[in-house]
Amino acid sequence: MTDVIDTLVGIAPGSKLDAIRAQRSEARKHAQASYTSLFEPKDLGTVTADERHAIAAFVAGLHGEPKTSAFYAAKLPAGLGAAVAAEVAAAKSKGPYGHFPKGPLSAEDAPGPTWEVSDAGRKILGPRLTAAFEHTHMLVFHPRDAAAPSLQSLLDAGWSTTDIVTISQLVSFLSYQIRVVAGLSTLASTL
Repeated sequence: MTDVIDTLVGIAPGSKLDAIRAQRSEARKHAQASYTSLFEPKDLGTVTADERHAIAAFVAGLHGEPKTSAFYAAKLPAGLGAAVAAEVAAAKSKGPYGHFPKGPLSAEDAPGPTWEVSDAGRKILGPRLTAAFEHTHMLVFHPRDAAAPSLQSLLDAGWSTTDIVTISQLVSFLSYQIRVVAGLSTLASTL
């Protein structure tokens, strides 16, 4: 079985970096198992493979990780891939933004823009992916501000509560995967 993180970093079997990853065999095994359960499950349920890959490409694009974004975008039909790329370009920001409840952490409040899918993007993405992208942007750039209205917009667009959990797992996994790939890529450049 191909390890996706190894693929994204370009880790060759038997290399120094492969040996380093082998020292954390459980972490390696579980990261791949997470990928498999999210992108190659026995039963996709009602979140299609294209929706999963589009969300993943969008998350990676928001994080500024072109290699990972390209990996997931390559699994999409051309029109959908182009729409994802266009929305990533429009949605990029610095973040994180948001407001804490009143108290000592309020000193760290950071106002920032919210984002909505473009009209052209809505036509291609449809209501489900439009709501998923807007919610994903909130989770990536406004994690402190994610609240019930954002979840309600997903339900209104036709996502089930199980689907919403899957979307949240995709965002979380991609955030993890991107950081591991970045760290290993940096380490690879020193070996």
